[in-house]
Amino acid sequence: QVQFVESGGGLVQPGGSLRLSCVASGIIFRTAHMGWYRQTPWNQREWVASISTRGNTNYTDAVQGRFTISRDNKANTVYLQMDDLKPEDAALYYCNTWPGVFSSFWGQGTQVTVSA
Repeated sequence: QVQFVESGGGLVQPGGSLRLSCVASGIIFRTAHMGWYRQTPWNQREWVASISTRGNTNYTDAVQGRFTISRDNKANTVYLQMDDLKPEDAALYYCNTWPGVFSSFWGQGTQVTVSA
């Protein structure tokens, strides 16, 4: 069964950093493009960043230059390094495949709170 387990969220002050991790199972990870997504109570889930099987990366404009996505195929893990965090980055962060997602298998997400 497909499963995504996110971790690494927390409370951080504006300007701070966090590193999110997501372990995937039930997929052939090395053949999957992966993405990070986020959702707030007042917005739909949105795409944040993605990484191809070859390591090519893309970011939404709001996080370009501040976030870095990476992957470790041996560990079936995708990471999101988040630097210079802003209050508007606060959200529940998820990982899934990209661009198509396993819509029935979203994980529990990891909460990021940015507050002074």
